[in-house]
Amino acid sequence: MTKILVVDAQKGVRNTLKELLEHEGYSVILAEKFDCKETLGELEGVQLMICGTPECVGWGVVDVPWIALAPTPTVAEVVEIFRSGASDLVAKPVDVATLLQSVRNLLARTESSASRPTTIQRKKSCQKYQIVGESPKTCTLRRVISMVAPTDARVLILGANGTGKELVARQIHLQSRRATGPFVEVNCAAIPSELIESELFGHEKGAFTSAIKQRKGKFEQAIGGTLFLDEIGDMSMAAQAKVLRALQERKITRVGSDRDIDVDVRVVAATNKNLVAEIARGNFREDLFHRLSVIVVGVPSLSERREDIPLLVKYFLKSLCEEYNVPTKSIRSDAMAELVNMEWKGNVREVHNMVERLVVLGSDNITRDEVLANVSNFY
Repeated sequence: MTKILVVDAQKGVRNTLKELLEHEGYSVILAEKFDCKETLGELEGVQLMICGTPECVGWGVVDVPWIALAPTPTVAEVVEIFRSGASDLVAKPVDVATLLQSVRNLLARTESSASRPTTIQRKKSCQKYQIVGESPKTCTLRRVISMVAPTDARVLILGANGTGKELVARQIHLQSRRATGPFVEVNCAAIPSELIESELFGHEKGAFTSAIKQRKGKFEQAIGGTLFLDEIGDMSMAAQAKVLRALQERKITRVGSDRDIDVDVRVVAATNKNLVAEIARGNFREDLFHRLSVIVVGVPSLSERREDIPLLVKYFLKSLCEEYNVPTKSIRSDAMAELVNMEWKGNVREVHNMVERLVVLGSDNITRDEVLANVSNFY
């Protein structure tokens, strides 16, 4: 059973998190302070730590991923927290869904780095990240992926929010010769500009005030596999220059080091922005654009493949019912027709959210009235 250590000065916070995490099937240990002997003794076997006390920031003994809890941190505090080795940051008061998603993501990342995927695991991953649909545009997309994946060409994925750009990136990885290697994702929009160099290229111990140990960056973590730069259009100009050098020379240098490190990494990038327009505005480097866009893959919006909606709804119904451990629900034809005719500004992600609401709130045979009741607040 996965062991999680929760450190927080507030007893109520500790108990609430313990109840929440144990309900999810984790083994939970509580501590009021981080620097007490009891806490250090409990670190053995811990796979993840959640820390809401300032002592965690800068504490060098932690060699497991940890999530920092902080009430409305300033930009300077965010920088300090991540430089101290935090894997993620969740604001207080804690949003349950956000925290659980962070826990799952970090544990999944730890497991993937601990062992290379087997053939069976890769097949399961392909099924998990499959692109659902049989429309002409979806079939074309799958065909393009199958042609691009076996090569090492850099790929730029373009598409609106919620269309499934990450799925395309994962399919390119899973169908490539690098499928047994890591898939490392970076959300470029979520990393403060002050941290981007350390996050991507790593740092040496002592490189800056809170660099208490050596840390590998995302490029190094992805060696032998795929590095997915999501929301590349939101990356700062300074960071773009550093990424361009890494792509040109296939080498990186950790912050605080003068030694080059060779990185055998395939880079796949994605954005919902028009990069040509961003170049004209002076927000994106043209030379980086040409480095990234050896192959450009466009992901169609749901309005362009409306005939895929019934397949998506049925796919999500089945998978979400399995996730919630309830019998698979059905949906009436008039209810399905109502879903097909909706606008879906949020694309596939919005369909997923709608089906999840219907799985939680709907009957065993979902009706048109239930569909309308669950969209009335959004349209």
